[in-house]
Amino acid sequence: MLDSTIKRSRRQVLRAAAGSAAALALPTVLPASALGRDGILAPSQRITLGGIGLGGRGAGVLRSFLSNPDVQFLAIADIRQIRRDAIKQMADQHHGNNDCATYSDMHEMLARQDIDSVLIATGDRWHAMASIIAAKAGKDVFCEKPCSMTIAESQALADVFRRYGLIYQAGTQRRSIGNFIFAADLVASGRLGKLHTVHANTLNPPTRHDWLPGEPEPAKDVVDWDAWLGPCPWRPYNSQYVAGRWRGHFDFHGGGILEWGSHTVDLCQWAAQKDDTTPVEYVPEGSGVVCTYADGLKLVMRDSGWMGLGTCSVRYEGDEGWIETGDSGQFAIYPESLRTERTVFTMRGTDPSTHVRDFLDCVKTRRPANANSDVAAQSHIVCHSAYIAWQLGRTLKYDPATHEFDDADANRMRSRAMREPYRI
Repeated sequence: MLDSTIKRSRRQVLRAAAGSAAALALPTVLPASALGRDGILAPSQRITLGGIGLGGRGAGVLRSFLSNPDVQFLAIADIRQIRRDAIKQMADQHHGNNDCATYSDMHEMLARQDIDSVLIATGDRWHAMASIIAAKAGKDVFCEKPCSMTIAESQALADVFRRYGLIYQAGTQRRSIGNFIFAADLVASGRLGKLHTVHANTLNPPTRHDWLPGEPEPAKDVVDWDAWLGPCPWRPYNSQYVAGRWRGHFDFHGGGILEWGSHTVDLCQWAAQKDDTTPVEYVPEGSGVVCTYADGLKLVMRDSGWMGLGTCSVRYEGDEGWIETGDSGQFAIYPESLRTERTVFTMRGTDPSTHVRDFLDCVKTRRPANANSDVAAQSHIVCHSAYIAWQLGRTLKYDPATHEFDDADANRMRSRAMREPYRI
């Protein structure tokens, strides 16, 4: 007799049911979608997906997921009713049913055993926390950037996904876009000569520490303000925060270096083959920071002086040439002899479609994603370290092995206190 404590997965149940029906030759009529006919994948072949905190960018990324026939979106968890309803409508319309479930508490959704993976696109304050909670629930994660608020969160994120052996993809989609791949490949080929400087397009660093004036809180099922705050310090409700104007406030945001550096510093780390380390020195200069790796390579974070090739630009300089590119897909290069027949890239840097596909393939094959938790953690640590140096206004030394600065104040800034009962 089969032990009743053995639990079968949703896919096992479906396969068993299909096999039994065939064996008994019952005249049951099943839809094509259940059997995988007419180009529709059977449920056992689909990746089931849930969403957490999907607003403007999150809805756009979800559309990229839904464009893949091997994806089935089952549920949305969001602390805002208006967003729960909007995502349900999108998913139900796409799938032609009314099956998308809605939750105000992500823990309830993550408890579902029929959900394989989750798309997280909350505000920055929740990215690391929600990803870690999802991993502990056994889910693979695609999470929008910035992926962490502190060095400590970056380390915890990488540790958890490494420990649980799950797939993580940071929403740093430029690693999967043609012109940025071309630029990185050019560096790797050695055709620029010895690489000596990489440049990352960042934004003006400061954040503010004041509070917006308090307003009456809406009903909890409309906006759960306490859950919106999550691990951040308590402050009075203000509708502007919920409407997306939380950026620039220190409690919710990592500043301009992190905002774009989570993409561009990440690209520089990738091109320079530094995904497993960080610079060892950070020198604030104006609105940017100049960093140096142990081998002498320079990383320059700056918000001006770019060639107008699009947002989130990067530039790689070797002793025999250079290349600069950005979100437009265009690039400038020297010498021109380095330009190959691959001179036109039509995909914009903000398009997540190829990055989403990489994640889905990794969920199936279990190979690490392009922007897995280890590489995302390192590039975010670089951004956090640079912002700490900029805030303190002095040069800092950093040890990538111990994750310690040569400065007591800087070491205290590697983490932030979390509001009870939150922990990582």
